[in-house]
Amino acid sequence: MTASATGTATAPAPAARAALLMLADGRFPAGGHAHSGGGEAAVTAGLIHDPASLAAFCRGRLHTSGLVAAALAAAACAGLDPLLLDAAADARTPSPALRATARKLGRQLMRAARAAWPAAELDRLAAARPRGAHQPIVLGVTARAAGLTPLDAAHVAAYESVTGPTTAAVRLLGLDPFSVGAVLARLAPELDAVAERAALAAARAATEGLEALPAASAPLLDLHAEQHAAWPVRLFAS
Repeated sequence: MTASATGTATAPAPAARAALLMLADGRFPAGGHAHSGGGEAAVTAGLIHDPASLAAFCRGRLHTSGLVAAALAAAACAGLDPLLLDAAADARTPSPALRATARKLGRQLMRAARAAWPAAELDRLAAARPRGAHQPIVLGVTARAAGLTPLDAAHVAAYESVTGPTTAAVRLLGLDPFSVGAVLARLAPELDAVAERAALAAARAATEGLEALPAASAPLLDLHAEQHAAWPVRLFAS
């Protein structure tokens, strides 16, 4: 069972349930595997060096940029104007490097989404933003095309906000994958809470305007993103 932003329990169709798993799967060809979600820069800065520090980093990212992404995705899935949401995403992303990354990931997700779930909404967004809309916006429109709920879209976005850094930590530091898996498992209640908060904000935005969407900031992520983009050699694209 899933719950709508209003708290009403609904049972998703089997196809929708499969779509939720596909969108959250790192093997879905949406380009996320090449990005560390700020993890590579955090490792270099010494902020991530063991499972405990990885958990702290992921928790901070989840409650800031993860919350924002989840709310934007939920709002797009709820049917709010994706172009207005794309502008709102720009306003909530002060780092030019992160804006470029978000649009690159949005463009890649759009290609995969249009192949998997052809929909006029995706076609219109692709035509309006040929260089790519922000990834959470594309994610939300994709979730809508796949028959998912705004809460589902928020869950995927929140989950993505922490899987990039955890995957990067294993590859960069050689951390025990079992310990890293435990980090994600222990974050599960907070992931659920962030997704629910994001879906509720998206529901409010439908009547109150986009100002109801969260605008949490993470200045250190922005600074590290700009530094990382200037590195001549790096393992991850961002």
